[in-house]
Amino acid sequence: MENINLVEAFSEFKEFKNIDRETMMRILQDVLVGILEKRYESADNFDITVNIDKGDLEIWRNRIIVEDGQVADSNKEISYSDAIKIEPDFEVGEEVSELFNIGQVLRREILSIKQNLQNRILELERNEIYKKYKDRVGEIIVGEVYQIWKKEMLVIDDEGIEMLLPKTEQIPTDKYNKGDNVKSILLEVKMQNNTPIIVLSRTSPVFLEKLLENEVPEIFDGLITIKKIERLPGERAKIAVESYDDRIDPVGACVGMKGQRIHSIVRELNNENIDIINYTTNIPLYISRALSPAKITDIKLIEADKRAIVSLKVDQLSLAIGKNGQNIKLASRLTGYEIDVNRHMDYEEEDVDLMEFSDEIEEWIIEEFLKIGLDTAKNVLKYSVEDLVSRTDLEEGTIKEVIRILKEEFE
Repeated sequence: MENINLVEAFSEFKEFKNIDRETMMRILQDVLVGILEKRYESADNFDITVNIDKGDLEIWRNRIIVEDGQVADSNKEISYSDAIKIEPDFEVGEEVSELFNIGQVLRREILSIKQNLQNRILELERNEIYKKYKDRVGEIIVGEVYQIWKKEMLVIDDEGIEMLLPKTEQIPTDKYNKGDNVKSILLEVKMQNNTPIIVLSRTSPVFLEKLLENEVPEIFDGLITIKKIERLPGERAKIAVESYDDRIDPVGACVGMKGQRIHSIVRELNNENIDIINYTTNIPLYISRALSPAKITDIKLIEADKRAIVSLKVDQLSLAIGKNGQNIKLASRLTGYEIDVNRHMDYEEEDVDLMEFSDEIEEWIIEEFLKIGLDTAKNVLKYSVEDLVSRTDLEEGTIKEVIRILKEEFE
């Protein structure tokens, strides 16, 4: 009876585990062999038969018949008088196969066997989960939020496998409640204390790459390649793409008709601002594109330092730098060049408020120009030194120095 109960207990345990029945029965055989070896030192003379369909098992012990009084090993030998009780026609030297009642003989070890079974199955299941999900690293996973903690979130997939989405891998503007669906990338799988830890991410550049691959057939088909992605999750991202088909505009294909393709990705990333540019091996042009939407007027490369000095008009400066320096920071990371920006002044078109020079010209001097209505650099430079001396209370040397500073700015 205990034999059958053991298999039934095993089957009940199986209902909660993603392990096929044949594998489970093989584990059961291995566990029983281990128990028999522990008790009898050897299990070579035991045959264990498992009926997968019926869910029961039989253990047969094979022993050699010896003369009465000559039994040296009761596990592998049986006396003649005991053997003929099983079958009267037996003779000395023959092999006897007898049904072995593990429930009766190993009654005290049944609970230990069940525990051993559970441990073996749990170990196997953990290894299977590790191998299965290790091969899925880099795939998009859609799961359900099961539990939310301060530093991480527990997510379960459609197979009930538990995964972790750390706070550091969440977009800062992400807001989830228990039961919500969350889309992320499978970042890594690792073993910790013999338990597989599956880590998800929504901040990884790979997540954005996979979202694009799903939305843009040309990327999935290999006609367009994503050369590099740099992100400030939830804020801004820059993507360099290249087409292997001259007939395909890689930027246009990624954006889609009326921005339909890119808008669905932007929504998924909580309105993350995404810039897509054409990749090129022409470094000045690449840097210029990376600084989009700003338009540069000149660029100087210092290859030894992997540095680029970019000149822009005043009205393009804020666009190049971006909110909190996001644009220039991502452009530098995308191109691999440290980018410095300089203001490029067009004398005919641009002007600068005098107060912009307060770090170079003392404020009381600027006040003298303001008193006579000269509030910009260009207005001051319209006048000669003699005119400015006569109109202000400033000395000639001071005025010449001011003019020098203003002209340098325009140069």
